Amino acid sequence: MTCRNEAPCPSSEEAPLFTCSQCGDCCKGYGGTYVTSEDITAISRFLGVNPERFVETYCSFSGSRPVLSQRADGYCIFWDRLCTIHPVKPFMCRAWPYIRSVLIDPGNWYAMAGSCPGMRTDVSIDRIRAAVQTQWDRLIAEKKR
Repeated sequence: MTCRNEAPCPSSEEAPLFTCSQCGDCCKGYGGTYVTSEDITAISRFLGVNPERFVETYCSFSGSRPVLSQRADGYCIFWDRLCTIHPVKPFMCRAWPYIRSVLIDPGNWYAMAGSCPGMRTDVSIDRIRAAVQTQWDRLIAEKKR
């Protein structure tokens, strides 16, 4: 089988489980995006504001934890047809859709795929678990650097 560019296409089991279409659906709703102290530092530096000012201006709280504020239309305050803080986006955003809750219940992958056109559902649960674990481990290793 060949793809449009005449290169061999990967088999269904070899193709990525997720390909971002930059639709922004993951940037809308779902209770907000938690930001860690590391996220706050990186985003503040990127925006040229001090961390306290960043939290005051760009965050709300879910309990005692800061989350990125959302606009009236439900989108993240930093969404403008693309993520305006993409180089320093929060850990929670970098992990999407390879999030820990999928390892606990793979059904979460299918629920999330209902609102994300880039997520495949035509693969086995074992493949999903393995891919999520691999990506999660990679993100945690990057975070420790």
